[in-house]
Amino acid sequence: MPILLKLAALIDEINGRVGRAVYWLVLVAVVVSAVNALARYGFNASSNAWLELQWYLFSAIFLLGAGYGLREGAHVRIDLIAGRFSHRTQAWIDVFGGVFMLLPASAIILWYGWDAFATSWHMNEVSTDAGGLVRWPVKLLIPAGFALLILQGVSETIKRAAFLLGRLDWHPPGQAPAAGDAAKED
Repeated sequence: MPILLKLAALIDEINGRVGRAVYWLVLVAVVVSAVNALARYGFNASSNAWLELQWYLFSAIFLLGAGYGLREGAHVRIDLIAGRFSHRTQAWIDVFGGVFMLLPASAIILWYGWDAFATSWHMNEVSTDAGGLVRWPVKLLIPAGFALLILQGVSETIKRAAFLLGRLDWHPPGQAPAAGDAAKED
């Protein structure tokens, strides 16, 4: 179990770094949107590439930030109901949801997302709009984002299982164990 908890901590760190990097993409998206609006309405000049870049940035924020959102407990949950249950019951709900819902659905999307990316890459797909961008980079975001989500799902499942086995104190979603709180010794 200590090895699995170290793996969970590593996954948490990876998604934490990716999530903090994605924060900056929000600023970039705002600047691109503002400059595009200024160019379009102030100077009657615009390009489909700028509009597609906004779409790409939003996709990157959403997809690459999903694992971070799960780590931080910022995803959609059933806390209205589950919050009334004991920590053990909540952990069982999280384990069940992770193993039987999150991980399989994410794996399917990753599988088909990779296929869509590979097809786009091999044909060097470009937007059909005049002045549009190459499409494969945004299609790569789908498998990358779902791979990060799967990793975080594994981490959350490990942490809940460790709690259920008495190896880790309870930590609500979004609250990682402190360094000295990692695991209880036998």
